[in-house]
Amino acid sequence: MSTKNCSIPTLRYKTLISAVHSIYRLVNSTFELKDMIARLARLVCQIFSANYCLILIIDPTRKFSTMKVMVSGKKKIVVDKNKKITSRLERRIIRTFTAVRRDYLLGIPLVSEDLMGLIIIRRDTSARPFDRYDQEIMLTVAEQAMIGIKNLQLFEEQQRLVLGSIKSLTTMLDSRIPQEYTHSPHFPKLVVSIAEEMRLDEKQRQSLRYASLLHDAGKIDVPTKILTKTTKLTPEEYTIIKRHPVSGAQMLRPFVMLRPVIPIIMHHHERYNGTGYPSRLKKGQIPLGARVMAVADAFEAMVYGRPYRERVDVDGAVREIKRKSGTQFDPKVVEAFERVAKKYYKKYLQPPHK
Repeated sequence: MSTKNCSIPTLRYKTLISAVHSIYRLVNSTFELKDMIARLARLVCQIFSANYCLILIIDPTRKFSTMKVMVSGKKKIVVDKNKKITSRLERRIIRTFTAVRRDYLLGIPLVSEDLMGLIIIRRDTSARPFDRYDQEIMLTVAEQAMIGIKNLQLFEEQQRLVLGSIKSLTTMLDSRIPQEYTHSPHFPKLVVSIAEEMRLDEKQRQSLRYASLLHDAGKIDVPTKILTKTTKLTPEEYTIIKRHPVSGAQMLRPFVMLRPVIPIIMHHHERYNGTGYPSRLKKGQIPLGARVMAVADAFEAMVYGRPYRERVDVDGAVREIKRKSGTQFDPKVVEAFERVAKKYYKKYLQPPHK
C-alpha cells in the first residue's frame, strides 16, 4: 500500500481496502480485455456511488481511442475500434497527465510507464461532491486496474502472434492438399457454435477455435497420394493415416500457448464407445474439446463430401450424427450440435461441392 493513502480517514480506508480487493478479483477472473473494462466501469460506479463512468484506452498517438466503455445508469456502450478523441476534458487529461476534479466530476489518467487511457466518473448533484480522498482512492484503484489491463493487452498480443503461426501452418498444410480434401471456411464457426451452445468458457472456446484450424496438421507427414486417394485405403495406408493426430500433437508441443489445444488434436478421432484411435479412450476419458471436434469433423465431411465419399444434405448428415449418438459421439455434444445445425447451418451453409 502506498504511503499516500495514510492520510485517508478510517472509513475511507476500509472503502479503499474493499475496492482494491474487488479490483483484484476482477483482474484475476477476466480473460478478455473488452469484458474486463466493461466490468471495471460498472465496478467503479459501485465503489464511488457514481451514475456514470467512462473508460478510454488510447493508441500510441494519443489522438484515438482503441476501446471506449461508457456506463450510464443501466445503459452500457462498448466501442472497440479507433475513434478520434474530441472531448476537451478527455484531451486535457491526456495532454497534461493530471487528474481533474470538479464537484461531481472526477477524471484521472491511466498511467503505466506511459499514458494508456483515462477514467472519468460523475455523480448526481444530489450526492456528495468528490473530494481529495475520493481522488486518492481512485488513483489506487486505477493502479490495480492497470496491472490487469496491461497483462490482458500483452496476452492478446501473444494470441495474435500464435494465431499468425497457426494460419501459416494451416496454409502450409492446405498447399499440399487439393481443396476438396480440406475443411470449409465455415468449419471453425461450426466448432465454436457447438461450444457456445454447450456454454463452454472462453478458454475452452479459444482452444477449440485454434484446434479447428490445426486438428489435421499432422497430415503434413502423410504422403499426398494417400491423402488424395479416391478408392478404399489399404490396411497399411489406414495405419499411416491414423498416425496424424499424434504427429499433429507432437508438432505443436513447442508452442506453449497451444498446450490446451494438444489433447483436442490428439483425441478427436476417438469414439465414445472406445473403438477410436489413437488411444481407444471412451466416454469421459476423451477430452471434451475432442468430443466436440469429432462431431463437427464428421458432419462437415458428410455435408461437403470428399472424393471418396458422396455428399449428404444437411438433414441427412444430422440424422447420421444422431444415429451414432452414444456409440461414435457423445450424446450431450450431439444434442448441442442438433440445435446449432437447425438454427445456424440450415440458414447460412450452402455446400459448394456438387
